[in-house]
Amino acid sequence: MLKVYGFSRVNKMAHGKTRDLRVLWALEEMGLPYEVVGIDHPQRGLDTPAYRALNPFGQIPVIDDDGVVVTESGAILLYLARRSGKLMPRDLAGEAQVLRWCVAALNTIEVPVLTAWFVDLNGGKGTQASNALHQWGSMRLKQLDGWLAGREFIATDEFTVADLLMTHVLGAGTDESVVKDHPHVLAFQKRCIARPAWKKAFDAYCDRVEAA
Repeated sequence: MLKVYGFSRVNKMAHGKTRDLRVLWALEEMGLPYEVVGIDHPQRGLDTPAYRALNPFGQIPVIDDDGVVVTESGAILLYLARRSGKLMPRDLAGEAQVLRWCVAALNTIEVPVLTAWFVDLNGGKGTQASNALHQWGSMRLKQLDGWLAGREFIATDEFTVADLLMTHVLGAGTDESVVKDHPHVLAFQKRCIARPAWKKAFDAYCDRVEAA
């Protein structure tokens, strides 16, 4: 059975926001059977030799699909979409749009948004660097908002892994502060997290994962 290496215990600040949720959500959408291998982050479970053999960066998530080991949440989602034939168009043009928007989520959007959060968290709030990062992020979100005007989903007419990934990058409904000033992005996020598969994955995560 496909194994998902995800958290069993994580720092309280990160609880409900970790990237294994992207994979768990996708698996619920696809209806693929899986088991979760829980890793205790505060007890340095990511630093064991066994785990570093799977992912040298010591990050979550990882999947092991009968010996096929894949790391990086975006790569895992694309792999699972190809494997299942779901959440990804079968034609080359449609697949290209999904690839395009997965990369945009992880690079064009997540980089400024996540970096600004990290700088502020570490005492940089209000600094020139923080202000520049927030301006960069706001610019990208405004551009994304324009793209989503009149669109239900981001890459195609159907829900795909690109929507799932972008939704989680933007906070997946756990924190609307990033998108509150961008009505089309906010509406997009709300549509995506209203899906039953998200609720099932998120509820199971909250029941299973301890906040340390």
